Amino acid sequence: MSIINYIRVSTADQNSARQLVGVACDKVFEDKASGKDTNRNGLNEMLEYVRDGDTINIHELSRLGRNVEDLLQIVNGLNSKGVAVNFVKEGLLFNGQSNAVQELMLHMLSAISQFERSLLLERQREGIAIARANGKYKGRVSKFSSDDIAVMKVAFTSANNKAELAREYGISRAYLYRLVA
Repeated sequence: MSIINYIRVSTADQNSARQLVGVACDKVFEDKASGKDTNRNGLNEMLEYVRDGDTINIHELSRLGRNVEDLLQIVNGLNSKGVAVNFVKEGLLFNGQSNAVQELMLHMLSAISQFERSLLLERQREGIAIARANGKYKGRVSKFSSDDIAVMKVAFTSANNKAELAREYGISRAYLYRLVA
């Protein structure tokens, strides 16, 4: 029986030091990735590692995920393997034994976490739209120089398969069409 700590921050430049301070464990899994989906290396490694009788400590519910369905699926999946999930900040322990209050809290807090992420994205879109209207937001800078685009245009006119040409450059077909336009 192992005690595992799972730590997640959203970006590589964020610091995870505040999470699970003083919480003893046998092994730590960490991700520096968004919680918007479950395709995270540390999470996947942890899910493979855990065994019946293990306990996973997670600083707070939103660190495991920001989507109600994903959170419920992960917690229920771990419980079905005999693994307990402990959300330290919220003081919630899920060990497969049904507790109506804890189930309600899991659903409510995961819904709030998903709601927070939706609000964040909405504010981000609004800010980008305002910056664009003021000419201050130009989007991501292309990795292709003007010389690269000139070569691309020549290849584009002679290429029979535009999708194959786009794959050669490592871009989508739609982006290829925008670049040569």
